Amino acid sequence: MRRLIIILSLVAVTPIAAQQRPPSESVLSRFLRYVRIDTQSAEDQGRVPSTPKQFALSRLLAKELESLGAAEVRVDEHAIVYAKVPGNLPSGHEAPVLGFLSHLDTAPNVSGTAVTPVVHAGYRGGDITLPGDPTQIIRAADNPDLGSLVGDDIVTADGTTLLGSDDKAGVAEIMTLVDLLAHNPEIQHGTLAIGFLPDEEVGGAVAVFDLKGFGARFAYTVDGGGLGGINDETFSARSAYLTFKGRDGAPVKGRLVNSVYAAADFIGRIPPSIRAENVEGREGYLHPYVGNLTVGESTLKLRMRDFTRKGLDDQEALLRSLMAETQARFPAVAIGFDVKDLFFNMKDSLTRYPKLIEHAMAATRRAGLEPRLSPIRGGTDGSNLTNRGLPTPDLFTGGHNFHTRLEWNSRRGLEKTVEMLVRLVGLFAIDPPRPS
Repeated sequence: MRRLIIILSLVAVTPIAAQQRPPSESVLSRFLRYVRIDTQSAEDQGRVPSTPKQFALSRLLAKELESLGAAEVRVDEHAIVYAKVPGNLPSGHEAPVLGFLSHLDTAPNVSGTAVTPVVHAGYRGGDITLPGDPTQIIRAADNPDLGSLVGDDIVTADGTTLLGSDDKAGVAEIMTLVDLLAHNPEIQHGTLAIGFLPDEEVGGAVAVFDLKGFGARFAYTVDGGGLGGINDETFSARSAYLTFKGRDGAPVKGRLVNSVYAAADFIGRIPPSIRAENVEGREGYLHPYVGNLTVGESTLKLRMRDFTRKGLDDQEALLRSLMAETQARFPAVAIGFDVKDLFFNMKDSLTRYPKLIEHAMAATRRAGLEPRLSPIRGGTDGSNLTNRGLPTPDLFTGGHNFHTRLEWNSRRGLEKTVEMLVRLVGLFAIDPPRPS
Protein backbone atom coordinates (compact mmCIF):
# COMPACT_ATOMS: atom_id res chain seq x y z
CA MET A 1 0.00 0.00 0.00
CA ARG A 2 2.81 2.43 0.87
CA ARG A 3 4.42 1.87 -2.56
CA LEU A 4 1.07 2.54 -4.26
CA ILE A 5 0.67 5.83 -2.37
CA ILE A 6 4.19 6.91 -3.38
CA ILE A 7 3.50 6.02 -7.02
CA LEU A 8 0.24 7.97 -7.05
CA SER A 9 2.00 10.91 -5.44
CA LEU A 10 4.73 10.88 -8.05
CA VAL A 11 2.20 10.77 -10.86
CA ALA A 12 0.21 13.61 -9.33
CA VAL A 13 3.13 16.02 -8.99
CA THR A 14 4.58 15.43 -12.46
CA PRO A 15 3.30 18.43 -14.43
CA ILE A 16 2.11 18.41 -17.98
CA ALA A 17 4.24 20.32 -20.48
CA ALA A 18 2.12 23.48 -20.28
CA GLN A 19 2.75 23.78 -16.54
CA GLN A 20 6.53 23.43 -16.73
CA ARG A 21 8.80 26.38 -16.27
CA PRO A 22 10.80 26.77 -19.49
CA PRO A 23 14.47 25.82 -19.73
CA SER A 24 17.11 28.54 -19.65
CA GLU A 25 17.58 28.01 -23.37
CA SER A 26 15.21 26.44 -25.88
CA VAL A 27 16.15 23.15 -27.47
CA LEU A 28 16.09 24.78 -30.91
CA SER A 29 18.53 27.47 -29.82
CA ARG A 30 20.87 24.88 -28.33
CA PHE A 31 20.69 22.78 -31.48
CA LEU A 32 21.51 25.74 -33.73
CA ARG A 33 24.56 26.53 -31.57
CA TYR A 34 25.87 22.97 -31.49
CA VAL A 35 25.61 22.24 -35.22
CA ARG A 36 27.93 25.17 -35.97
CA ILE A 37 30.76 23.40 -34.13
CA ASP A 38 32.72 21.15 -36.48
CA THR A 39 33.01 17.68 -34.93
CA GLN A 40 33.40 15.53 -38.04
CA SER A 41 35.12 12.23 -37.27
CA ALA A 42 37.55 10.37 -39.57
CA GLU A 43 38.07 6.75 -40.56
CA ASP A 44 41.13 4.66 -39.68
CA GLN A 45 42.91 7.05 -37.33
CA GLY A 46 43.77 4.49 -34.65
CA ARG A 47 42.85 6.83 -31.80
CA VAL A 48 39.80 8.10 -29.93
CA PRO A 49 38.75 10.72 -30.70
CA SER A 50 39.68 10.32 -34.34
CA THR A 51 39.72 14.12 -34.73
CA PRO A 52 40.87 16.45 -31.92
CA LYS A 53 38.27 19.06 -32.86
CA GLN A 54 35.60 16.96 -31.14
CA PHE A 55 37.00 18.19 -27.82
CA ALA A 56 35.56 21.65 -28.54
CA LEU A 57 31.99 20.44 -28.14
CA SER A 58 32.71 18.02 -25.30
CA ARG A 59 34.33 20.76 -23.20
CA LEU A 60 31.50 23.17 -23.95
CA LEU A 61 28.93 20.58 -22.87
CA ALA A 62 30.82 19.89 -19.64
CA LYS A 63 30.75 23.60 -18.79
CA GLU A 64 27.05 23.83 -19.52
CA LEU A 65 26.28 20.73 -17.46
CA GLU A 66 28.11 22.23 -14.49
CA SER A 67 26.13 25.46 -14.86
CA LEU A 68 22.91 23.41 -14.76
CA GLY A 69 23.85 21.77 -11.46
CA ALA A 70 24.99 18.39 -12.78
CA ALA A 71 27.42 16.47 -10.58
CA GLU A 72 30.56 14.43 -11.29
CA VAL A 73 31.08 16.24 -14.60
CA ARG A 74 34.25 15.28 -16.43
CA VAL A 75 35.75 15.05 -19.90
CA ASP A 76 38.25 12.22 -20.27
CA GLU A 77 41.23 11.91 -22.59
CA HIS A 78 38.96 10.47 -25.30
CA ALA A 79 36.63 13.52 -25.36
CA ILE A 80 33.89 11.50 -23.65
CA VAL A 81 31.65 13.59 -21.39
CA TYR A 82 30.31 12.03 -18.18
CA ALA A 83 27.89 13.61 -15.71
CA LYS A 84 25.20 12.78 -13.16
CA VAL A 85 21.90 14.49 -12.47
CA PRO A 86 21.13 13.68 -8.82
CA GLY A 87 17.74 12.13 -8.16
CA ASN A 88 15.06 13.76 -6.01
CA LEU A 89 12.79 10.85 -5.13
CA PRO A 90 11.05 10.73 -1.74
CA SER A 91 12.79 8.99 1.12
CA GLY A 92 12.31 5.25 0.88
CA HIS A 93 11.75 5.24 -2.88
CA GLU A 94 14.66 4.25 -5.07
CA ALA A 95 15.17 3.74 -8.78
CA PRO A 96 18.19 2.35 -10.64
CA VAL A 97 20.38 4.91 -12.35
CA LEU A 98 19.11 5.63 -15.86
CA GLY A 99 21.50 6.76 -18.58
CA PHE A 100 21.01 8.95 -21.63
CA LEU A 101 23.65 9.05 -24.37
CA SER A 102 24.24 10.80 -27.67
CA HIS A 103 27.27 11.20 -29.89
CA LEU A 104 29.30 14.31 -30.62
CA ASP A 105 30.64 13.53 -34.07
CA THR A 106 29.18 13.88 -37.54
CA ALA A 107 29.72 11.48 -40.44
CA PRO A 108 32.98 11.59 -42.43
CA ASN A 109 31.34 11.24 -45.85
CA VAL A 110 29.83 14.77 -46.02
CA SER A 111 31.49 17.98 -44.87
CA GLY A 112 30.68 19.20 -41.37
CA THR A 113 32.84 22.34 -41.65
CA ALA A 114 31.24 25.79 -41.54
CA VAL A 115 27.70 24.46 -41.14
CA THR A 116 25.15 27.21 -41.75
CA PRO A 117 21.81 26.15 -40.26
CA VAL A 118 18.70 27.57 -41.93
CA VAL A 119 15.33 27.82 -40.16
CA HIS A 120 12.49 27.67 -42.69
CA ALA A 121 9.89 29.37 -40.51
CA GLY A 122 6.21 28.53 -40.94
CA TYR A 123 6.72 25.76 -43.48
CA ARG A 124 3.92 25.96 -46.05
CA GLY A 125 4.32 22.52 -47.57
CA GLY A 126 5.99 21.39 -50.75
CA ASP A 127 9.66 21.02 -51.63
CA ILE A 128 12.42 22.88 -49.78
CA THR A 129 15.25 24.27 -51.90
CA LEU A 130 18.43 24.84 -49.92
CA PRO A 131 19.81 28.34 -50.45
CA GLY A 132 23.53 27.58 -50.57
CA ASP A 133 23.13 25.08 -53.41
CA PRO A 134 19.80 25.21 -55.27
CA THR A 135 20.44 21.76 -56.73
CA GLN A 136 19.90 20.37 -53.22
CA ILE A 137 16.15 20.00 -52.84
CA ILE A 138 14.31 18.25 -50.00
CA ARG A 139 11.37 16.87 -51.93
CA ALA A 140 8.08 16.43 -50.11
CA ALA A 141 7.39 13.27 -52.11
CA ASP A 142 10.54 11.68 -50.68
CA ASN A 143 9.93 12.99 -47.14
CA PRO A 144 6.34 12.11 -46.18
CA ASP A 145 6.84 13.26 -42.57
CA LEU A 146 6.95 16.84 -43.87
CA GLY A 147 3.22 16.55 -44.55
CA SER A 148 2.45 16.60 -40.82
CA LEU A 149 4.70 19.62 -40.18
CA VAL A 150 2.96 22.33 -42.18
CA GLY A 151 3.18 25.51 -40.09
CA ASP A 152 6.21 24.23 -38.18
CA ASP A 153 9.77 25.54 -38.45
CA ILE A 154 11.95 23.19 -40.51
CA VAL A 155 15.70 23.24 -39.86
CA THR A 156 18.22 22.39 -42.58
CA ALA A 157 21.78 23.28 -43.53
CA ASP A 158 22.30 25.58 -46.50
CA GLY A 159 22.95 22.69 -48.90
CA THR A 160 26.74 22.77 -48.87
CA THR A 161 27.23 20.60 -45.75
CA LEU A 162 25.28 18.16 -43.67
CA LEU A 163 23.23 19.65 -40.84
CA GLY A 164 24.56 17.52 -37.99
CA SER A 165 21.18 16.52 -36.60
CA ASP A 166 22.82 13.10 -36.30
CA ASP A 167 23.41 13.44 -33.46
CA LYS A 168 23.56 17.01 -32.23
CA ALA A 169 19.78 16.86 -32.06
CA GLY A 170 20.14 14.14 -29.43
CA VAL A 171 22.81 16.14 -27.61
CA ALA A 172 20.60 19.26 -27.54
CA GLU A 173 17.58 17.25 -26.41
CA ILE A 174 19.41 15.59 -23.52
CA MET A 175 20.91 18.91 -22.45
CA THR A 176 17.46 20.49 -22.52
CA LEU A 177 16.13 17.61 -20.41
CA VAL A 178 18.81 18.40 -17.80
CA ASP A 179 17.91 22.09 -18.04
CA LEU A 180 14.19 21.42 -17.57
CA LEU A 181 14.75 19.17 -14.57
CA ALA A 182 16.95 21.87 -12.98
CA HIS A 183 14.16 24.44 -13.40
CA ASN A 184 11.33 22.10 -12.36
CA PRO A 185 12.38 20.30 -9.16
CA GLU A 186 8.80 19.09 -8.68
CA ILE A 187 9.41 16.60 -11.51
CA GLN A 188 10.57 13.68 -9.44
CA HIS A 189 13.15 11.35 -10.94
CA GLY A 190 15.90 8.96 -10.02
CA THR A 191 19.56 9.68 -10.63
CA LEU A 192 20.39 10.14 -14.32
CA ALA A 193 23.74 9.40 -15.93
CA ILE A 194 24.59 11.57 -18.93
CA GLY A 195 27.13 10.57 -21.57
CA PHE A 196 28.27 12.19 -24.81
CA LEU A 197 30.64 10.13 -26.95
CA PRO A 198 32.85 10.92 -29.94
CA ASP A 199 33.41 8.73 -33.00
CA GLU A 200 30.08 6.91 -33.15
CA GLU A 201 30.16 7.23 -36.92
CA VAL A 202 33.52 5.48 -37.22
CA GLY A 203 33.42 3.20 -34.17
CA GLY A 204 35.88 2.95 -31.31
CA ALA A 205 34.58 5.16 -28.51
CA VAL A 206 32.43 2.49 -26.86
CA ALA A 207 35.53 0.31 -26.44
CA VAL A 208 37.09 2.96 -24.18
CA PHE A 209 33.85 4.08 -22.50
CA ASP A 210 34.05 3.90 -18.70
CA LEU A 211 30.97 1.79 -18.11
CA LYS A 212 31.59 1.46 -14.39
CA GLY A 213 32.20 5.18 -13.97
CA PHE A 214 29.10 5.99 -16.01
CA GLY A 215 27.17 4.10 -13.34
CA ALA A 216 23.87 3.42 -15.13
CA ARG A 217 21.90 0.19 -14.82
CA PHE A 218 19.85 0.93 -17.96
CA ALA A 219 20.25 3.52 -20.67
CA TYR A 220 18.88 4.93 -23.91
CA THR A 221 20.71 6.42 -26.85
CA VAL A 222 18.88 9.44 -28.25
CA ASP A 223 20.10 8.94 -31.79
CA GLY A 224 17.11 7.87 -33.88
CA GLY A 225 15.06 9.36 -36.67
CA GLY A 226 11.52 10.61 -37.17
CA LEU A 227 9.12 11.34 -34.33
CA GLY A 228 7.83 8.25 -32.54
CA GLY A 229 10.53 5.87 -33.72
CA ILE A 230 11.85 3.48 -31.06
CA ASN A 231 14.51 0.92 -31.92
CA ASP A 232 15.09 -2.24 -29.92
CA GLU A 233 16.97 -4.07 -32.64
CA THR A 234 19.99 -3.31 -34.81
CA PHE A 235 22.07 -5.06 -37.41
CA SER A 236 24.86 -7.29 -36.29
CA ALA A 237 27.99 -6.13 -38.07
CA ARG A 238 31.39 -7.30 -39.24
CA SER A 239 33.96 -5.66 -41.46
CA ALA A 240 36.07 -7.47 -44.04
CA TYR A 241 39.42 -6.23 -45.32
CA LEU A 242 40.92 -7.78 -48.45
CA THR A 243 44.35 -7.32 -49.98
CA PHE A 244 45.32 -8.31 -53.52
CA LYS A 245 49.11 -8.40 -53.95
CA GLY A 246 50.48 -8.43 -57.47
CA ARG A 247 53.89 -7.47 -58.83
CA ASP A 248 54.64 -4.00 -60.16
CA GLY A 249 57.31 -3.14 -62.65
CA ALA A 250 57.79 -2.65 -66.34
CA PRO A 251 54.70 -3.65 -68.36
CA VAL A 252 56.36 -6.74 -69.77
CA LYS A 253 54.67 -10.08 -70.39
CA GLY A 254 55.49 -12.60 -67.72
CA ARG A 255 56.85 -10.01 -65.28
CA LEU A 256 53.92 -7.71 -64.46
CA VAL A 257 51.11 -9.03 -62.22
CA ASN A 258 48.30 -6.44 -62.04
CA SER A 259 46.34 -6.75 -58.79
CA VAL A 260 43.62 -4.41 -60.05
CA TYR A 261 42.08 -7.09 -62.27
CA ALA A 262 41.83 -9.54 -59.37
CA ALA A 263 40.15 -6.94 -57.15
CA ALA A 264 37.67 -6.08 -59.92
CA ASP A 265 36.94 -9.75 -60.51
CA PHE A 266 36.18 -10.28 -56.83
CA ILE A 267 33.88 -7.26 -56.59
CA GLY A 268 31.99 -8.37 -59.68
CA ARG A 269 31.26 -11.76 -58.10
CA ILE A 270 29.19 -10.30 -55.24
CA PRO A 271 25.63 -11.38 -56.07
CA PRO A 272 23.22 -8.50 -56.84
CA SER A 273 20.69 -10.07 -54.47
CA ILE A 274 22.87 -9.29 -51.45
CA ARG A 275 24.15 -5.84 -52.42
CA ALA A 276 23.16 -2.97 -50.11
CA GLU A 277 21.36 -1.05 -52.84
CA ASN A 278 19.07 -3.99 -53.61
CA VAL A 279 17.81 -5.05 -50.17
CA GLU A 280 15.42 -3.71 -47.53
CA GLY A 281 13.46 -4.65 -44.41
CA ARG A 282 15.18 -7.48 -42.56
CA GLU A 283 17.47 -8.47 -45.41
CA GLY A 284 21.21 -8.32 -44.77
CA TYR A 285 23.86 -7.19 -47.22
CA LEU A 286 27.49 -7.10 -48.34
CA HIS A 287 28.73 -3.63 -49.22
CA PRO A 288 32.16 -2.81 -50.65
CA TYR A 289 32.51 0.84 -49.68
CA VAL A 290 36.13 1.94 -50.00
CA GLY A 291 39.26 0.68 -51.68
CA ASN A 292 42.58 1.53 -53.28
CA LEU A 293 43.71 0.19 -56.64
CA THR A 294 47.36 0.01 -57.73
CA VAL A 295 49.21 -2.48 -59.89
CA GLY A 296 51.31 -3.87 -57.06
CA GLU A 297 48.64 -4.00 -54.39
CA SER A 298 44.93 -3.28 -54.17
CA THR A 299 42.84 -3.15 -51.01
CA LEU A 300 39.12 -3.35 -50.38
CA LYS A 301 36.86 -2.86 -47.34
CA LEU A 302 33.43 -4.41 -47.09
CA ARG A 303 30.60 -4.00 -44.63
CA MET A 304 28.82 -7.18 -43.59
CA ARG A 305 25.36 -6.68 -42.06
CA ASP A 306 22.60 -9.03 -40.92
CA PHE A 307 20.14 -9.20 -38.04
CA THR A 308 21.48 -12.59 -36.92
CA ARG A 309 24.95 -13.90 -36.21
CA LYS A 310 24.22 -16.90 -38.41
CA GLY A 311 23.51 -14.47 -41.24
CA LEU A 312 26.95 -12.94 -40.73
CA ASP A 313 28.53 -16.39 -40.69
CA ASP A 314 26.81 -17.18 -43.99
CA GLN A 315 28.06 -13.92 -45.50
CA GLU A 316 31.61 -14.64 -44.37
CA ALA A 317 31.42 -18.12 -45.89
CA LEU A 318 30.20 -16.59 -49.15
CA LEU A 319 33.07 -14.08 -49.20
CA ARG A 320 35.61 -16.84 -48.68
CA SER A 321 34.02 -18.83 -51.51
CA LEU A 322 34.14 -15.82 -53.87
CA MET A 323 37.72 -15.18 -52.85
CA ALA A 324 38.64 -18.77 -53.72
CA GLU A 325 37.05 -18.36 -57.15
CA THR A 326 39.04 -15.19 -57.79
CA GLN A 327 42.22 -16.83 -56.52
CA ALA A 328 41.75 -19.73 -58.95
CA ARG A 329 41.44 -17.29 -61.84
CA PHE A 330 44.41 -15.14 -60.74
CA PRO A 331 46.90 -17.60 -59.17
CA ALA A 332 49.79 -15.09 -59.33
CA VAL A 333 47.94 -12.62 -57.07
CA ALA A 334 48.19 -13.28 -53.33
CA ILE A 335 44.81 -12.58 -51.74
CA GLY A 336 44.57 -11.82 -48.02
CA PHE A 337 41.38 -11.70 -45.97
CA ASP A 338 40.76 -10.35 -42.48
CA VAL A 339 37.40 -10.06 -40.73
CA LYS A 340 36.45 -8.23 -37.54
CA ASP A 341 33.30 -8.24 -35.40
CA LEU A 342 31.95 -4.72 -34.84
CA PHE A 343 28.66 -5.05 -32.92
CA PHE A 344 25.76 -7.42 -32.47
CA ASN A 345 21.99 -7.11 -32.50
CA MET A 346 20.81 -5.78 -29.13
CA LYS A 347 17.44 -7.53 -29.36
CA ASP A 348 18.32 -10.70 -27.44
CA SER A 349 19.55 -8.81 -24.38
CA LEU A 350 16.73 -6.25 -24.39
CA THR A 351 13.98 -8.88 -24.32
CA ARG A 352 14.93 -9.55 -20.68
CA TYR A 353 13.74 -6.05 -19.74
CA PRO A 354 10.46 -5.44 -21.56
CA LYS A 355 9.66 -2.30 -19.54
CA LEU A 356 12.51 -0.45 -21.24
CA ILE A 357 10.49 -0.52 -24.45
CA GLU A 358 7.06 -0.34 -22.77
CA HIS A 359 8.04 2.85 -20.91
CA ALA A 360 9.52 4.40 -24.05
CA MET A 361 6.31 3.73 -25.93
CA ALA A 362 4.15 5.03 -23.08
CA ALA A 363 6.24 8.20 -22.77
CA THR A 364 5.91 8.73 -26.51
CA ARG A 365 2.12 8.47 -26.28
CA ARG A 366 2.05 10.88 -23.32
CA ALA A 367 3.95 13.34 -25.50
CA GLY A 368 1.08 13.14 -28.00
CA LEU A 369 2.87 10.93 -30.52
CA GLU A 370 2.24 7.47 -31.94
CA PRO A 371 5.16 5.15 -31.12
CA ARG A 372 6.65 3.03 -33.91
CA LEU A 373 8.81 0.08 -32.90
CA SER A 374 11.23 -0.95 -35.62
CA PRO A 375 14.71 -2.39 -36.21
CA ILE A 376 17.56 -0.14 -37.31
CA ARG A 377 19.26 -1.02 -40.57
CA GLY A 378 22.48 0.08 -38.93
CA GLY A 379 23.91 0.32 -35.45
CA THR A 380 24.25 2.72 -32.54
CA ASP A 381 26.57 3.03 -29.58
CA GLY A 382 23.77 1.22 -27.78
CA SER A 383 24.48 -1.94 -29.76
CA ASN A 384 27.89 -2.40 -28.16
CA LEU A 385 26.82 -1.02 -24.79
CA THR A 386 24.03 -3.59 -24.66
CA ASN A 387 26.50 -6.33 -25.47
CA ARG A 388 28.78 -4.99 -22.72
CA GLY A 389 25.96 -5.41 -20.20
CA LEU A 390 24.19 -2.03 -20.29
CA PRO A 391 20.77 -2.52 -21.96
CA THR A 392 20.46 0.49 -24.28
CA PRO A 393 17.65 0.82 -26.86
CA ASP A 394 17.47 3.83 -29.15
CA LEU A 395 14.99 6.73 -29.16
CA PHE A 396 13.95 9.18 -31.86
CA THR A 397 15.34 12.71 -32.27
CA GLY A 398 13.02 14.05 -34.99
CA GLY A 399 15.80 13.98 -37.59
CA HIS A 400 15.72 12.80 -41.22
CA ASN A 401 18.10 12.11 -44.12
CA PHE A 402 21.17 11.54 -41.97
CA HIS A 403 24.65 11.66 -43.55
CA THR A 404 23.47 13.80 -46.47
CA ARG A 405 23.22 17.47 -47.39
CA LEU A 406 19.43 16.99 -47.35
CA GLU A 407 19.37 16.33 -43.59
CA TRP A 408 16.60 18.10 -41.67
CA ASN A 409 14.81 18.35 -38.36
CA SER A 410 12.04 20.60 -37.05
CA ARG A 411 11.14 22.68 -34.03
CA ARG A 412 8.40 20.18 -33.22
CA GLY A 413 10.79 17.26 -33.66
CA LEU A 414 13.20 18.71 -31.13
CA GLU A 415 10.58 19.86 -28.65
CA LYS A 416 8.51 16.67 -28.74
CA THR A 417 11.59 14.55 -28.17
CA VAL A 418 12.38 16.56 -25.04
CA GLU A 419 8.81 16.17 -23.83
CA MET A 420 9.04 12.42 -24.35
CA LEU A 421 12.29 12.29 -22.33
CA VAL A 422 10.70 14.17 -19.44
CA ARG A 423 7.79 11.72 -19.45
CA LEU A 424 10.21 8.80 -19.61
CA VAL A 425 12.23 9.72 -16.52
CA GLY A 426 8.98 10.00 -14.57
CA LEU A 427 7.75 6.57 -15.68
CA PHE A 428 11.11 5.03 -14.97
CA ALA A 429 11.14 6.42 -11.44
CA ILE A 430 7.80 4.96 -10.46
CA ASP A 431 8.14 1.58 -12.20
CA PRO A 432 11.75 0.58 -12.89
CA PRO A 433 12.48 -2.35 -15.23
CA ARG A 434 13.05 -5.79 -13.78
CA PRO A 435 14.20 -8.96 -15.53
CA SER A 436 11.35 -10.88 -17.19
